[in-house]
Amino acid sequence: MHHLWKIPRLFTLWGNEISCRTFHMNIKKLIPIQWGHQEAPAKFNFASDVIDHWASVEKAGKRSSGPALWWMNGSGKEIKWSFRELSEASKQTANVLSGACGLHRGDRVAVVLPRIPEWWLMILGCMRTGLVFMPGTIQMRSSDILYRLQASKARAIVAGDEVAQEVDAVAPDCSFLKIKLLVSENSREGWLNFKALLKEASTIHQCVETESRESAAIYFTSGTSGPPKMAEHSHCSLGIKAKMDAASWTGLSTSDIIWTISDTAWIMNILGAFLEPWVLGACIFVHLLPKFDSQTVLKVLSSYPINTLVGAPIIYRMLLQQDLSSYKFPHLHSCFSGGETLLPETLENWKAKTGLEIREIYGQTETGLICRVSRTMKVKPGYLGTAFAHYDVQVIDEQGNVLPPGKEGDIAIRVKPIWPIGMFSGYVDNPKKTQDNIRGDFWLMGDRGIKDPEGYFHFIGRSDDIINSSGAYFCRYRIGPSEVENALMEHPAVSETAVISSPDPSRGEVVKAFVVLAPEFLSHDRDQLTKVLQEHVKSVTAPYKYPRKVEFVLDLPKTVTGKIERAKLRAKEWKTSGRA
Repeated sequence: MHHLWKIPRLFTLWGNEISCRTFHMNIKKLIPIQWGHQEAPAKFNFASDVIDHWASVEKAGKRSSGPALWWMNGSGKEIKWSFRELSEASKQTANVLSGACGLHRGDRVAVVLPRIPEWWLMILGCMRTGLVFMPGTIQMRSSDILYRLQASKARAIVAGDEVAQEVDAVAPDCSFLKIKLLVSENSREGWLNFKALLKEASTIHQCVETESRESAAIYFTSGTSGPPKMAEHSHCSLGIKAKMDAASWTGLSTSDIIWTISDTAWIMNILGAFLEPWVLGACIFVHLLPKFDSQTVLKVLSSYPINTLVGAPIIYRMLLQQDLSSYKFPHLHSCFSGGETLLPETLENWKAKTGLEIREIYGQTETGLICRVSRTMKVKPGYLGTAFAHYDVQVIDEQGNVLPPGKEGDIAIRVKPIWPIGMFSGYVDNPKKTQDNIRGDFWLMGDRGIKDPEGYFHFIGRSDDIINSSGAYFCRYRIGPSEVENALMEHPAVSETAVISSPDPSRGEVVKAFVVLAPEFLSHDRDQLTKVLQEHVKSVTAPYKYPRKVEFVLDLPKTVTGKIERAKLRAKEWKTSGRA
């Protein structure tokens, strides 16, 4: 009998080789899809099953007249869309994608947009037409875009003025790319203009009946070696999981307004600023925030009826640097944080100055949220909360055995004999990477922790080389050391380099590069070289990956086979800081 834990291999091997219809027929015959003790629905589409549902509820007068999406740019422009308006506009978007763009079910679409309303329309439009959306940050450079387009065989890219030039620089090298769709008031040669096409598009569209396990999205996530992997999510792992999770952490009602401060490229944006609030019929608040500004956030929280705030710990730390006595948050009653460890002092200071608790949430790109401290649970400083009911989360040892409460080990999710509904489908075209992350019956989260007798998880630290540097827009920016090392090695000054994490009081940790200089650069000014190398990395890859710290060394620690021992460098770095 084939079990759900084999889904990653099936998806990866078949995804691009047989027709969508044949694949779905085979997957239904071979694999028992379960939701707890019940079977998941065979078909699911968030656009029709959630958005159109609430649109009909509004039409029947059974939901308040509040917006579903409330967007502002900070310069006086605001947009408020009800579910009915959102449903209609997303149907028009679907018609643009399938009509003017000529895209077909299963085609992959890179969506590289900032926090503008069109991002939400585009994701819904992809869902309606059965397209696979692939969010990307506007911080990407041409090399990042080239890799993603080539690796995914993307048929289309949707972007704004922020990255259009970068796209044009690499598009000729992307043989699968057929459509460039520009979201801008301007026109650009070789691009279709989305806003112009949207005005002419019909509001009538028949949503594709997507299979629950059909591919819906691909997120690029960095690993310890090699380029970013493509983590594939289904309509089931995104939409049905959201229906299972939403009420058990935010506790939102249809009259609530939630503000999740996140980059559109990261998994938390679609969870906290798309899927889960809309499952509950709540309003999603979005501020363009081109650059994070603490005073802007505080003014918005003081002036708008926002009930729930979701952000990375760094956001709360930055807000606490302001004089909070000058602000009142009359509507705010719930604060959530995730992406990195929330320091107890941040929690204590926030509560002392606002009277509000910060509740932690925990997960990763591949799993979505797996633990939370909900509104009805007590807050225990330093703890990630308890597991969602549909996940069996445990702390395991090196042999895959479950450890008792109080024992440190690896945090993991049970994936055998049944692959959980909320888990991703696997790494595209890389079944080995998927299987390598499974130990015994468990999927490894890559984090060390302890489970207490009440089921709360305490985060100890990571068990791999990934650098999780905190950004203001909700992220642990997952940065693979090899990405930064490869960028540095392109500069003639660098003979060898090793990249690790380094402790930082504001960001939790940052990228640090140990650099062995080429002989001809040994006499150069080191401070100037540091700046040159930092700017070089920013120019060839996404700026958030650049090394905020650079240390020049004569050599690097290596194994007998010549492999750089990052673990030794990291251990010394964190021990020296007093935070080991």
